[in-house]
Amino acid sequence: MASIMGKIKAICRSNKNLPLDVVLQHLNRVLRGWTAYFRFGVSFATFSYLRAYVWQRVTACIRRKHPKMNCKQLRRRYFGGRWWPVTATGTTLFNPTDAGTARYYYRRAQVSSPWPEAAAA
Repeated sequence: MASIMGKIKAICRSNKNLPLDVVLQHLNRVLRGWTAYFRFGVSFATFSYLRAYVWQRVTACIRRKHPKMNCKQLRRRYFGGRWWPVTATGTTLFNPTDAGTARYYYRRAQVSSPWPEAAAA
């Protein structure tokens, strides 16, 4: 969890002059890959925490970019009047909880063995 949070922080702090859609595209690539890798298991609570962390980092990035705008103006400009989703010129921030989770199931009985069956005594 610390590695993905470090990557998110680095992306958001990388350059204040980058347009928001470029930052969102980069974040989306990282988030999609991480959630695709960790979706097998019980990870919904982790994805929810990651969603809140990403939102907090992106809003901090936006506030750093526009220090003189108040929250209402920022919400109208970047959030479409609401707080989620963050959108910039057609690019929407990926929601990690939408990736879903899938449990790994044991399928030993369905996989054939390369060794011959032992003779019953």
